Amino acid sequence: MRIALAAAVGRHPAARADAPAAIAALTLDIAPGEAVAVIGPSGAGKTTLLQLIAAALRPSAGQVVLDGRDPWTLPRPTLQRLRGQLFLAPQTPPLPPRQRVVTAVTAGRLPAMGFWQSLAALVHAQDIGAAEAALARFDLADKLFERVDRLSGGERQRVGLARALLSPAALWLVDEPLSALDPARAAQALAALRDEAAARGVTLVASLHQVDAALAAFPRVVGLRDGRLAFDLPAAEVTPARLQALYAAREDFAPVIEDLSAERPLVAGRC
Repeated sequence: MRIALAAAVGRHPAARADAPAAIAALTLDIAPGEAVAVIGPSGAGKTTLLQLIAAALRPSAGQVVLDGRDPWTLPRPTLQRLRGQLFLAPQTPPLPPRQRVVTAVTAGRLPAMGFWQSLAALVHAQDIGAAEAALARFDLADKLFERVDRLSGGERQRVGLARALLSPAALWLVDEPLSALDPARAAQALAALRDEAAARGVTLVASLHQVDAALAAFPRVVGLRDGRLAFDLPAAEVTPARLQALYAAREDFAPVIEDLSAERPLVAGRC
């Protein structure tokens, strides 16, 4: 799915009227099948950007176009069908605590189902084998029939990502998918998402706080600061100097920037 933002402005519905926009006049184009990481300090507008692309938040100015269509000009039934082609994974997956993992994962297919089929799938999980295979990509196959409330935070996060592998969507939007994962699990999760998206021709956009992971796993990196585009570059061209400017006055990112020394090449594809 192609994504095109033209001077798009995004404001949170609960924000004060005089507050600056979370996304300010952003222009961006992402081709079908691309894998793009979005990085930037907290409050840069990464989550708002994903919500704009997911047609979950209407731009207050400018335009967001998906496959040549402005979602907000479409009749409601057409908009709902378009949303069925999008998969948005929030940082904290909305998983019912008493639900079984197998049901939570197979819920990724609900947008492609009719009402009665969806209802039946929520009562009795369908295609258990596909759910188990998706969970195996995240080393969770043994949790297939566990209840969600018995999982750790990192396990719940990986279950939320496994849903993408069963989704019929042409666009995966993943918000901070590594926040509860250790480095090994983080690398495994990004590899699973990246490889599956590439195999299916799915467009993948992920917001990340882990700069090193973004540079290693994604060929293209977009830097946001204060809702504006700081850079849009191949990962190999994102230098420590650019990162220093992006995260200026943010001491929590200093160790990461120092580790990415100018002498060490930054190569996409490591994971």
